[in-house]
Amino acid sequence: QVQLVESGGGLVQTGGSLNLSCAASGSAWTIHSMGWYRQAPGKQRAVVAISTTNGRTTYGDDAKGRFTISRDFAKNTVHLQMNSLKPEDTAVYYCHGAEGRYEYWGKGTLVAASS
Repeated sequence: QVQLVESGGGLVQTGGSLNLSCAASGSAWTIHSMGWYRQAPGKQRAVVAISTTNGRTTYGDDAKGRFTISRDFAKNTVHLQMNSLKPEDTAVYYCHGAEGRYEYWGKGTLVAASS
C-alpha cells in the first residue's frame, strides 16, 4: 500500500516562500509521476506541478515562474519550492502520485498567504 505524506505547509505573508515536501512509502519502485495539486475553498482541485521519471515537468499557469518542483528519485520524494506567494495561493496542497493505472493522494497540507 503506497502512502504519500506531505509536510511544510503553513502561514506566510504575501511575498514569502514555503517549501513543501512529500515522501512516498510502500512502493518498491520509483513512482513514475509525482507532483502537487491544490484546492482552494469553493474551487475544484487543480494541478500545480508534476514531474515524471522521464524528465517531463508540467506547471499550472498560476505556478509558472514562481514555483519549482524537484524530485529525489532514489528516495521517492517530491518537493515544491514556492516563492512570491500571494493570497490567491491559499489552498490545501495535495501530493499526488501515479504509476500505470494506480493513483495515490496524500491527505493534504494547508498553505495560507496573508495579505
